[in-house]
Amino acid sequence: MTPLFTKISCFRINKLPTLHPGLVPVCHMFTRLKPGALGQKSEKTMLFFNRCQHLKQITWRCFSSIHVKTNKHVQLILSRTFALAVLRKSWHSNHTLVGDKNIVLMGPPGAGKTTIGRIIGQKLGCCVIDVDNDILEKTWNMSVSEKLQEVGNEQFLEEEGKAVLNFSASGSVISLTGSNPMHDASMWHLKKNGIIVYLDIPLIDIINRLKSMKINRIVGQNFGTPMKDLLAFRRQYYKKWYDARVFCESGASPEEVADKVLNAVKRYQNVDSETFISTRHIWPKNCKQKNSTKFFSEAVIEGLASDGGLFVPEKEFPKLSSGEWKALVGATYIERAQILLEKCIHPADIPAARLGEMIETAYGKNFACSRIAPVRHLSGNQFILELFHGPTGSFKDLSLQLMPHLFAHCILPNCNYMILVATSGDTGSAVLNGFSHLNSNDKKRIAVVTFFPENGVSDFQKAQIIGSQKENGWAVGVKSDFDFCQTAVKRIFNDSDFTGFLTVEYGTVLSSANSINWGRLLPQVIYHASAYLDLVSQGFISFGSPVDVCIPTGNFGNILAAVYAKLMGIPIRKFICASNQNHVLTDFIKTGHYDLRERKLVQTFSPAIDILKSSNLERHLHLMANKDGQLMTKLFNQLEDQHHFQIEKILVEKLQQDFVADWCSEEDCLAAINSTYNASGYILDPHTAVAKVVADRMQDKTCPVIVSSTAHYSKFSPAIMQALKIKQINQTSSSQLYLLSSYNALPPPHGALLERTKQQEKMECQVCSADVNVLKSHVERLIQKQFM
Repeated sequence: MTPLFTKISCFRINKLPTLHPGLVPVCHMFTRLKPGALGQKSEKTMLFFNRCQHLKQITWRCFSSIHVKTNKHVQLILSRTFALAVLRKSWHSNHTLVGDKNIVLMGPPGAGKTTIGRIIGQKLGCCVIDVDNDILEKTWNMSVSEKLQEVGNEQFLEEEGKAVLNFSASGSVISLTGSNPMHDASMWHLKKNGIIVYLDIPLIDIINRLKSMKINRIVGQNFGTPMKDLLAFRRQYYKKWYDARVFCESGASPEEVADKVLNAVKRYQNVDSETFISTRHIWPKNCKQKNSTKFFSEAVIEGLASDGGLFVPEKEFPKLSSGEWKALVGATYIERAQILLEKCIHPADIPAARLGEMIETAYGKNFACSRIAPVRHLSGNQFILELFHGPTGSFKDLSLQLMPHLFAHCILPNCNYMILVATSGDTGSAVLNGFSHLNSNDKKRIAVVTFFPENGVSDFQKAQIIGSQKENGWAVGVKSDFDFCQTAVKRIFNDSDFTGFLTVEYGTVLSSANSINWGRLLPQVIYHASAYLDLVSQGFISFGSPVDVCIPTGNFGNILAAVYAKLMGIPIRKFICASNQNHVLTDFIKTGHYDLRERKLVQTFSPAIDILKSSNLERHLHLMANKDGQLMTKLFNQLEDQHHFQIEKILVEKLQQDFVADWCSEEDCLAAINSTYNASGYILDPHTAVAKVVADRMQDKTCPVIVSSTAHYSKFSPAIMQALKIKQINQTSSSQLYLLSSYNALPPPHGALLERTKQQEKMECQVCSADVNVLKSHVERLIQKQFM
């Protein structure tokens, strides 16, 4: 048996203020184990050897005897990070890739499991076992087809499962039957000592292979049931069991698939291979240990790096081949999300099966449109990416229906977490709604407070934020603008005395759900990729043809997600940054000078982009500057101290290779809403109107342009009515919405927003002055209320 801990290679406690002499903060522990290092523990142990589920429990058991005593509270297990790791076995040959574990190939009939298994066995020099030929037929002394005919479908599955349960192997490649995954007990048995690899072969390839093999019936198929329907039905069993997926393009050879399997197993076993660094990280000279790198789970929980920077992947984004992208053209949004996020999130952080459950929960009945983020042709070469079909009617739902589940999975069971959010309008209600859908146990440990500019959002947005307060979420109005709210939240995170006090005194860790949090930003990549695939699916373009994207931009997160989609292989030509009258980003893209001196925030019809300090710009500059953390530290410290910075000419030219930008006046915004409605019957919200105005000016019409529609127009009824020249007679928000709904325009009325107006109960929220210390006191009081 492999020992659980052969060596502790790193044991680190981040420094906290010494508030109580003699206290040792010990919480927020992360464990690093090589998959398989748990030996023959239990079936459950073998399934969850990952850093965020089972290993957290191991760590908790190891340290549960440690008590921390404060002057008020006992038994708090509190600390920022414990990093525990196991000394890896050296890979002296390919065969050590397997060790005593089995590589278990799973997939539908016709996936090529037997052939691919033999190729892998030859490459590794290990035993190859085909369940059909080597186990079932030898056990039964008859062919599989004869057994199926003898006992029928249901009994066959039981007999097949019993035969597998009586079999054991190690260090082998095992090719399952297509029906093995339908028998739970036998799959648990195989999973105990195996890495299950799902061969995700395109359905058309499977059907063609079965035809060539003259197979017209498989286990579970009744006469009259189309093969295509049965294969689609089987997928639910495959996704339940796999540890790693091999996503294959159409026509891939067995040798190519075998190589993909080996790469997938290597990635799965190398739990330390995908780490994150701060945009402001400076590598010390001759430093061999990378103590400042974080894993996905840590980056999601911590939100903001301790040096004030933002977390980014240390390595490049995973890139899909053209064939892999083409295989996703006919996929649903959920299927696309699962494939892409699996490539970006190591299974040691979130196992594939659990990730799939989260995605299905996030993008289910809570979205008004089954396509989640559909693309609609507007006119000419312009297409609208509708990102407002979620429960709160804005693009923030596309990430904030998923991010809370990612967060809840990554945290430890013994700590409380307070999520601090600054919102310019839409984020507030989306965050409160998303975290309110956690299960009851998670809601007891995770709470949210969102700070919004008291007079800097639309009336409907304000009512929506306040009305979204639940038992684990609150809204606090601030008598200032969004930039103050965002800066205040960052200062709170960077105040180690305050965060340390909350950790020791209340057992509570602070985190974020703004797009500064990687777990919030990553899901936004999906809808940009999906939009391009939809254009291919609808026949507007062929894969490989370029498109431009035009995005109303404030905090730079949405447009940065499009950049990441390009890094993954989506052929986006130009990123068109659309600003309103707060056009600091447009000026920066044109000049390379980010200048906030003597610039005041202007309230506009598009409040979500009424932003002057654009947080995610730092991530993009870090990418352009070849991850120069020293330069990022210099630039953004200068922005904080002197309120401006200038990047070098070479970086300006690099920026302008991909980006163009312009801004839109209030008059042009309203005119665009009016003209678009008159021409097509489609109502743009003010943010989308800003983007359309800029797209009309800046896009050369040589390729399609996808305009991101970031909110439903219902949230901005007064501006829409003004644009459409509808007379307002002291109407309430609800009457304005119902009046606009009567126009039978596109897009249709947003049901969830209409329901919001029916709520009779008047909810209130706290309001505070623009003082960071006052915000801190609110945070502490809410922690006391929720957790003590």
